[in-house]
Amino acid sequence: MRRFLRPGHDPVRERLKRDLFQFNKTVEHGFPHQPSALGYSPFLRLMAIGTRSGAIKLYGAPGVEFMGLHEENNTVMQIHFIPDQCQLVTLLDDNSLHLWSLKQHGGASELREEHRFTLKGPPGSPPSATQVTAVLPHSSREVLYLGTESGNIFVVELPSFRVLEDRTITPEAVLQRIPEDNCNRRSCELVEALREHPKNPDQILIGYSRALIVLWDLQKNKAIQHFLGSQQLENLYWQRDGSKFISCHYDGSYTQWPVSSDNRQSEPLENTVPYGPFPCKAISKIYWQTTKNGLPYIIFQGGMPRASYGDRHSISVIHGSQQTAFDFTSRVIDFFIIFSSDPAAEFDDPSALVVLAEEELVVIDLKSAGWPAVHPPYLASLHCSAITCSHHVSNIPLKLWERIISAGSKQNIHYSSMPWPIDGGTNIAPDPPQRDLLLTGHEDGTVRFWDASGVCLHLLYKLSTVRVFLTDADPNDNMNTLGEDEWPPLRKVGTFDPYSDDPRLGIQKIYLCKYSGYLAVAGTAGQVLVMELNDEDAEHVVDHAEADLLQDQEGYRWKGHEKLKTRDGPVRFEAGFQPFVLVQCQPPAVVTSLALHSEWKLVAFGTSHGFGLFDHQQKRLVFVKCTLHPSDQLALEGPLSRVKSLKKSLRQSFRRIRRSRVSSRKRRGGGGNASEVQEANAKFDQDALQEMELAPVQRKIEARSAEDSFTGFVRTLYFADTFLRDSSRHCPSLWAGTNGGTVYAFCLRVPPAERRMDEPVRAEQAKEIQLMHRAPVVGILVLDGRSTPLPEPLEVAHDLSKSPDMQGSHQLLVVSEEQFKVFTLPKVSSKLKLKLTALEGCRVRKVTVANFGSCKTDDYSENDLAVLTNLGDIQIISLPFLKLQIRYPCIRKEDVSGIASCVFTKYGQGFYLISPSEFERFSLSTKWLVEPRCIVDTPEVTSNNHVHNKSGTENAARKS
Repeated sequence: MRRFLRPGHDPVRERLKRDLFQFNKTVEHGFPHQPSALGYSPFLRLMAIGTRSGAIKLYGAPGVEFMGLHEENNTVMQIHFIPDQCQLVTLLDDNSLHLWSLKQHGGASELREEHRFTLKGPPGSPPSATQVTAVLPHSSREVLYLGTESGNIFVVELPSFRVLEDRTITPEAVLQRIPEDNCNRRSCELVEALREHPKNPDQILIGYSRALIVLWDLQKNKAIQHFLGSQQLENLYWQRDGSKFISCHYDGSYTQWPVSSDNRQSEPLENTVPYGPFPCKAISKIYWQTTKNGLPYIIFQGGMPRASYGDRHSISVIHGSQQTAFDFTSRVIDFFIIFSSDPAAEFDDPSALVVLAEEELVVIDLKSAGWPAVHPPYLASLHCSAITCSHHVSNIPLKLWERIISAGSKQNIHYSSMPWPIDGGTNIAPDPPQRDLLLTGHEDGTVRFWDASGVCLHLLYKLSTVRVFLTDADPNDNMNTLGEDEWPPLRKVGTFDPYSDDPRLGIQKIYLCKYSGYLAVAGTAGQVLVMELNDEDAEHVVDHAEADLLQDQEGYRWKGHEKLKTRDGPVRFEAGFQPFVLVQCQPPAVVTSLALHSEWKLVAFGTSHGFGLFDHQQKRLVFVKCTLHPSDQLALEGPLSRVKSLKKSLRQSFRRIRRSRVSSRKRRGGGGNASEVQEANAKFDQDALQEMELAPVQRKIEARSAEDSFTGFVRTLYFADTFLRDSSRHCPSLWAGTNGGTVYAFCLRVPPAERRMDEPVRAEQAKEIQLMHRAPVVGILVLDGRSTPLPEPLEVAHDLSKSPDMQGSHQLLVVSEEQFKVFTLPKVSSKLKLKLTALEGCRVRKVTVANFGSCKTDDYSENDLAVLTNLGDIQIISLPFLKLQIRYPCIRKEDVSGIASCVFTKYGQGFYLISPSEFERFSLSTKWLVEPRCIVDTPEVTSNNHVHNKSGTENAARKS
């Protein structure tokens, strides 16, 4: 009976698990998905971005980041910082206002929601009576002015959000001071803008939608001056000295107005339509910035001619004779100017234009000639072309790191050298312990190298594979070139470009060897490129080789896309990773797996038809193996084929249902003689009883048929130096796992270094393992005599790992979607297994070996398996005994793309896409944790501005 007893609670192991494992979602990398609002504090030098999902994110100097989330998940419409305070107010599309504060806790600053408020009108009033359209935080820091659709301007006390009804500015009060022949009640509907006088805080400028503008005295509670435009008002802006202000309008014009002290209607000084005389789009926002040389900067959004440029998203900058319309590839949400915030300064002297577009953040240097863009240290547009795959490399050697940065700096010569202008706060997080790279493959055939060591995901270098192939677009085309007399003077800015010249260019698999500098990249049309790092520009011929994975089998016809055409003759490449050989798979199907062994100079690749091995030193194909099953007709259609066999898929579904019913009837005794049936039933009941008693949470795995589609799909490839033929001699080997639960093992004979170029690499199939349940194989791993995973190629040669134990017996771990199974080598006899498929149909989606170190001592660490399932759970499983250590919910099970995009690191961290433009970073380790830790130093808040927490209103605003 002892074998039926479950192991008891081990307190020592439980304590150790607490020292090793801890789940945290630490930081979001990339660009916020669906931004909707922008704010900036010249006092704090912090920028705030709000999104449609109710998130609010604050950014300052690199590493200074804060995040909050409104409980309502409504769209953030406006963000306004309270002057000279660590507070800001957000307006949501449900008309609610929220007060947020940056407060210090535990030595670091945190963003917290302090209070919320919704403006309510008298009983029976329409919603428009209190629908907020404009917000003005007054410089006294005591009140907010709220303009509404009805024309009323309510005054709300801070921080209590108490409405001061006696100070409400009503349309009737405004009209009392304006001659009736100029205005009527409808002129005072919908407050479009509220602006405080820059020199006199007792005066505010009120702009109504119907072009009526009023200068209002707050002390005397009356209109001092009014201005009447001829076109619908969009926005207002004060000049620095308060003698004039600018209004911009729906017809694409802007007007200068003088301000005087007498109560009369003022006439405009100047009305300008910058892109007239034809009908133009509205100018929605404008800045007028004064300079020492006397020529102002006029910066505005929109105003383009409707007929020819109505679909452009532009912001124009005019400075004397210079004029440029910056053209963005996505809609402009908002923008602001960074200029001198010193009240004693006589001039604005703008230094930078910061533009929040729907898909990226663009900063323009206004101090340098030509107004170049500034390279952002964060908020990178990860999805400038859609991300198709990702690959993480930990602990990059310094020499390789410096060479990659050097190659990237040569690409950034067109960027401004200006320091990042949004530099508020102080990053107090410890320096990253090592250099990490995150490589992302994109739909347009590019690979981007990101510095993933710390909080800021920073672009180091961009590699393009397009030059190898002939495409419709010339890579030398410059979209920014303009004729001298072209009008309007458009200039394309930003990196967001969602359109791919050819979907076949898409990158599907990446493998980088950090020790040798070799890089293998595989794509959608069966192309496999092997590259090496070169510090200089070079021009050379890329060698070509073809790998026929069907091996001329009859009866198969590829129905998918054609292969990419390659360029003939030498190709010029920039400094960085340069391809020297191209292996083209035939048929040109998507490459589904890739492995590179830089010590043996071999690259292995797999598709839905089979796999092959290529010697990239001799530039010779070693072998190919076709894994296609006779029923795999879908594998011949290709991912870009528009015709999918719906009839076939339905037929297969019904076959599966029929098989499961037949098998269940057989188990109940439908066939055979009575004694055989009775014996079979007894054995089945005994097996089932034993399985239930030993593992109550596991269920029996139903075997799949070999006729299921895509059984030949190669899911994983793995190189290992292990015992494959006998236990006395180890040899290089290549392992491949397929979608049909088959594992192939090939013995490789790699000539020694002195004869490497003279003798060919030879391969011979040594093993073929068929898993009984035929579940897809997602991982293969060999453990040495100490039950430690084999080191990476060249890792031992660089003294970064112990030599593997080749004395004891090796073990093979095969991870399928449904179970983990350990085999002994070289006999390949089953030793141990763990069935992961339990209740709710849990299946393995990603698996990797991670090293977990104790947070209590540097002397202890262990290797475990980090596993992501289709339910979005992450499980940590011990090696080599396959014991479940802990389970964490990480990704919503409905988020299929997030689960598919997940990538683990070698030290227990991970990344997955929470939107097309954002990676969520998480940590499973107590020791390796990358999270924002920063502080914003500000003067003490006076007692009358103290914000009290209200029960139920404070949410988990910070990220970690």
